[in-house]
Amino acid sequence: MYIGVDCGTQSTKVVVLDVEGERILGEASRPHRLIEGENGRREQRPGEWVEALRGALNEAVARAGIDSRAIRAIGVSGQQHGMVALDARGEPVHPAKLWCDTETAAQNAELVARLGGEAGCLDKLGLVLQTGYTASKLAWLRDTRPDAYHRIDSLLLPHDYLNFWLTGERVTEAGDASGTGYFDTRSRRWREDVFAEIAPELDPPRVLPRLIEAHEPAGKVRPELARELGLANDVLVSSGGGDNMLGAIGTGNIRPGLVTLSLGTSGTVCAHSPEPVVPDSAMVANFCSSNGGWLPLVCTMNVTSATTRVRELFGLDLASFGERLASAPIGAEGVTVLPFFNGERVPMLPEATGSFLGLTSVNTTQANLCRAVVEGATFGMRYGLELLGGLAEGASQIRLIGGGAKSPVWRQMVADITGTQVICPEITDAAALGAALQAAWCHQREQGVTLEQLCTRLVHLDERSLADPDPASVAAYQGVYARYREALAERHAVA
Repeated sequence: MYIGVDCGTQSTKVVVLDVEGERILGEASRPHRLIEGENGRREQRPGEWVEALRGALNEAVARAGIDSRAIRAIGVSGQQHGMVALDARGEPVHPAKLWCDTETAAQNAELVARLGGEAGCLDKLGLVLQTGYTASKLAWLRDTRPDAYHRIDSLLLPHDYLNFWLTGERVTEAGDASGTGYFDTRSRRWREDVFAEIAPELDPPRVLPRLIEAHEPAGKVRPELARELGLANDVLVSSGGGDNMLGAIGTGNIRPGLVTLSLGTSGTVCAHSPEPVVPDSAMVANFCSSNGGWLPLVCTMNVTSATTRVRELFGLDLASFGERLASAPIGAEGVTVLPFFNGERVPMLPEATGSFLGLTSVNTTQANLCRAVVEGATFGMRYGLELLGGLAEGASQIRLIGGGAKSPVWRQMVADITGTQVICPEITDAAALGAALQAAWCHQREQGVTLEQLCTRLVHLDERSLADPDPASVAAYQGVYARYREALAERHAVA
């Protein structure tokens, strides 16, 4: 039995995977609070992640109906880029600033300039710094909270922090480290010279976690914690990784030819590559994967976070929102939404706000506004897919995950807007499954078990979710997408 954990923006989810039985035996989740403020501040308290993990793990094991001592390993997926700065006692010096925090836009722009612009970033890091990466968060803390900054003893990412709580070890792996902004994604090593530009007072060997390979264990669950959770004394904790990396594993996207698209709080599009990618666009992140390869990735910041705002504005539950969505025509009768409530990363508009365009006395209906915000979020994903170029053009299938993937109307919309067949894994919360699969790989690797074998056996596709692009709808969306691109150009000068 193996445990998979996904610490996301809204909640921590836990699944219990029976590898021999090839099924999920139990799952549970616990919510987190989001601290929001002016200027794009979005933070969380790491202690809430710990309590959510503790509660969800106990409930998932109880639902599985197993003896907790049968668990052999735990894998942890975490929201990328979050800054968890700890003091010498292992306590946070400040709430964790999250991936969707855009308060550090000025610091990011300054860092990009100091590193030599986009060309300098690519030369040093293999990618271009974005607002939201960990680097600008650290620079912000130095600029605005010097007392907290000078107490830093170690810098971790969210999944690293949960591994630290589980094992007492301060380690990380290349996939999640790729999103820090001070890691060379081609050579898979810390760039201490870049780190010195951001935090000259901090000693990299002391404050940065030790790098391990994706197949290596982070450690074993601490004895006192194992007793508390009812676990055996030798439970391994795998390296874990960022939610995008573990989500790719959970969809079986560990070889070329597939695309994983996530309709979560944020949106991501990624494709596996066996070698580093030199992107044509600064918005494509040449991240490492959490299974030894690379995972070129594009991230948008407003997907279900945007649709939820409109749904809640009208006081609709999910079923009613889905009915409104389905009842409106393609193009929402001329309504266009640029859903940049959280700013945006792709296109690179960290200080943007949401826009509702084309409203008239005739087309301003609940149904059209619901349809338009979903279309706007999906057009952002197509924009990102186009940036991946050849890695995505040859893809025969998009594997769709995240909360939005549960909507049949949205699945068909993705197929029609991208012109590509769409299918969901049976488990659309793929990051937790990917974490459990990585844990099983870590535990069974010495017996010759490969991650490919585990994915082949345990990543099951839901044939009922299959959506083929409808030629008439594909044609209709070409014009609607062109309208979206025109709105981007007019309001934000985005080509």
